[in-house]
Amino acid sequence: MSSAEAESASEDLSEGRAIEAPRFSCALGGALGTALGIYGTVPILHSGAGCGIGQLFGQLYAGGQNAGGPQGGTSTPCSSLVEHHVVFGGEEKLKDLIKASTELMEGDLYAVITGCVPSLIGDDVNAVVRPFKDENDIIYVKTSGFTGNSYEGYELFFEAVINDILKPAEKIQLKTVNIFGIVPYQHVFWKGDAKTIKDLLARIGVTANVFLGEFDGTNQLRNIPAAEYNIVLSTWNGHRVANLLKEKFDTPFLSFPSVPIGPKQTTEFLRTVGKALNVSEKIVKSVIESEERRVYRFIEYGGDAHMLVRPHPFFAVVADSGTAIGITRFLVNELGYLPDVVQIADEPPEEVRKEITKHLTEGLETPVKPDVIFETDSHLVRQNLKNRPFLFLYASSLEAPTSLQEFGAIPITVSFPAMNRLILNRTYAGFDGALTLFEETVSTFVGPL
Repeated sequence: MSSAEAESASEDLSEGRAIEAPRFSCALGGALGTALGIYGTVPILHSGAGCGIGQLFGQLYAGGQNAGGPQGGTSTPCSSLVEHHVVFGGEEKLKDLIKASTELMEGDLYAVITGCVPSLIGDDVNAVVRPFKDENDIIYVKTSGFTGNSYEGYELFFEAVINDILKPAEKIQLKTVNIFGIVPYQHVFWKGDAKTIKDLLARIGVTANVFLGEFDGTNQLRNIPAAEYNIVLSTWNGHRVANLLKEKFDTPFLSFPSVPIGPKQTTEFLRTVGKALNVSEKIVKSVIESEERRVYRFIEYGGDAHMLVRPHPFFAVVADSGTAIGITRFLVNELGYLPDVVQIADEPPEEVRKEITKHLTEGLETPVKPDVIFETDSHLVRQNLKNRPFLFLYASSLEAPTSLQEFGAIPITVSFPAMNRLILNRTYAGFDGALTLFEETVSTFVGPL
């Protein structure tokens, strides 16, 4: 199927269609995942019981087979609304739940996250939450499922943090930044990505509040207004948050299309950040030169397998926009792979799609340009992959089981859902992340002897 035919098929089904196996959950799932990703935050769900347990399977397990931890999964407090509350309201039950949760569950921040039912029946959640703010840091995240998908839930969580608990800083901390745009569980390497970005910036003397996977995550949230800059690692995730911070605290922000993967992207990232924050060029140059030399030397060890067995293969990608951009540009510009088709599955807003396409088709060190298709329906994704020359498929666990049989391509799971691999601190970000992606790719076809 050509790119034009694929777009036409998508449009034909866009009105009133049911999407087969979408690659995200609802807004409640995104807010819950973000709360669980910030250590010390206790999510309190005001929803039906199925909303919470559904996210355990549909968001957490799908995000690299991750368990919920002490505040997630079946441990998450939930009002478990039923028919009685639809008729008579659920405010009293929410009040009791918040009281019990703040007494029994130790937390630095409590996040009341609401589902569809409270919005439909008109529960005044703000009025219920307000009295508890005297003794606790508590936010209200209105995430009716019909509000949007997981990515919307991420934005709503941070907007609630900004509006409910943050105050202007007494003093700006120079060379300190906040990192946005990495959406927990949706970006399946979120823990490793956040740590890598933090470590990279530390090498050039910049302190990063990454929030995610950090034991002082809630303290980092409170320090948001004191940062000199905000950094957004996405063409669209986190941009609303950065704009709100610009409006409320006058904090400027830098935007990158993705988490940087490999020496070229990482070098550009460090140089841009270093220049904005007045970091010594000598320090930035020293870090880049030492890391580039080491990583390229290590890649040479895999050179024979890479060039003798699978030189310049075509590849396809099905992923969220950030992962797709980072991986595509690394495979093309550093390994010499040829891009066949890239399908963007995170449903980005219409206004950023040209920019995403530009990052996937311009600045590539090859005359071959990929077809770029925006598609979330898994059936249509598979149709768009048929009758193409690609040998590698960087996609999700939805494509992995049939990739060899259906497309003749070796699958590598890099995007949501990632049900077929456990992901802890694995990452493709930065200098060393390139080695990991290179290893995983070459390891799929070498041997056995």
